[in-house]
Amino acid sequence: MKQDKEKDYSERVERAAELLAGADGILITAGAGMGVDSGLPDFRGKNGFWRAYPAIQKMNLAFEEVADPKWFKQHPRLAWGFYGHRLNLVRRTTPHPGFVRLLAMAQRPPRGVFLLTSNMDGQFQSAGFDPQRIEECHGSMHFLQCTRPCCDVVWSADEIHLAISSETLQAIGPLPTCPRCGAMARPNILLFNDKCWVDNRTKQQGECLWQWLEEMMLDSARLVIVEIGAGTALPVIRHRSDFYAKVHHAPLIRINPHEHHVRKARHISLPMGGLAALEAIWQVWHTLTQASD
Repeated sequence: MKQDKEKDYSERVERAAELLAGADGILITAGAGMGVDSGLPDFRGKNGFWRAYPAIQKMNLAFEEVADPKWFKQHPRLAWGFYGHRLNLVRRTTPHPGFVRLLAMAQRPPRGVFLLTSNMDGQFQSAGFDPQRIEECHGSMHFLQCTRPCCDVVWSADEIHLAISSETLQAIGPLPTCPRCGAMARPNILLFNDKCWVDNRTKQQGECLWQWLEEMMLDSARLVIVEIGAGTALPVIRHRSDFYAKVHHAPLIRINPHEHHVRKARHISLPMGGLAALEAIWQVWHTLTQASD
């Protein structure tokens, strides 16, 4: 039984590699599971969140409660302690080797690759993917906006370097402010119950993705979709993967160790973590493409 299961997984990996080797363009859709192998927390469940942030456990707050824009007004040092810590964490995190494998496979298709991700960590940019071909549908921690907001302008967070108390998770020292009106600044990300998110940057990214997909469809180009680490708790990425697969009649390679099921025969389900799956696919893909070049 175990051998049959391993053979089935091997055949799925081979099919995935063949699809990617023959694609005209690749759409990569990624959720929080993509960053887990880099050491980034995915906050799966309250206990997972509390393990990453024991100071918040003492306050008995869930992730959904902390990720609310009200904290920037009611308790700005806690809000910036949490997001300042996350910003510091992603800055010192190196993308895992799966990003390198994915980038290598993305160089082959004549129409290139486009990325859709709900991750706010900038890991794909750090790994070398073209920033002009990425839609960050929930924004990015590497950009800031006004909390009011007084305008629809966003700006880089590169100059923000906050010290965070390890005991209380509160930010120490001056907090970021809007350079235009002086109000508190916040990360340019979509929070829960958020009516103030400035989404202009994300909308522009989305328009670029739509144009790329439209050109692919008009030219009957072969699109392959690779979904990595996108679950059903917040199913934005999963829904969009399914939508694009349906509209473009494209095969979908779904990589997820827990929620990996697919509905169509042309799709491929890989119950694996992102790094393990991408490494396995690349090994086959590399052999295939070396033989054909």
